[in-house]
Amino acid sequence: MISISTFLAWVTFQLSSIFILGIPFTIFIWSIKKKNKAVEKLLSIYWKISILFIISLILFFGKEDFSLFILNLSAILMTVSVWFWSDINRELNGYRISNFLITTTKIWRWALTFISLSFLIQSFQDITCIYSINSPNCNKWVEPSNNLYLIINKIFNFLFGANFSIPIAKFLGLFTLLIYMIGLLQWLVIKLPKSGRNSGFSNYGEY
Repeated sequence: MISISTFLAWVTFQLSSIFILGIPFTIFIWSIKKKNKAVEKLLSIYWKISILFIISLILFFGKEDFSLFILNLSAILMTVSVWFWSDINRELNGYRISNFLITTTKIWRWALTFISLSFLIQSFQDITCIYSINSPNCNKWVEPSNNLYLIINKIFNFLFGANFSIPIAKFLGLFTLLIYMIGLLQWLVIKLPKSGRNSGFSNYGEY
């Protein structure tokens, strides 16, 4: 019989595919169509940050011990990225609730926050899994990613005629994680001190 914690982990992973990938993609396309610079800028920043979530899944495929830690780090960074910008927050608060794009964006931000909290709370209930995902009691975290791995493996095999093996996934995950962390460190050291919490969305799309 499936335990409650295993079921909750499975549900959280399923919801993440909707609220971390599906809905923000829809809002992003919607904002482009409506030419709303604030939402468009917010989502463009979000997509850059959410790459870490994809990297964490690749690390899961590669059976990397700290993959759950990276998953939680990505959840924290994604949540921070949608609330951090003061100019975007002021812009969104200036719209009425009847504006469906803005209201949907606000609801999505709260949903993303709750999903991130769910990941964190469930992870700390299995604290050993954060630094050792291959432990026997961590199967509830590995199984949802295994289902996605089967799909990715089929696509990879179709495109390249080879299996997306564990060593390939581990190398790709660690390499992209290194590049991501270098980019994040560069932003923290160089760009953040200059711009602060101002996203500069009013100039977004101007060249």
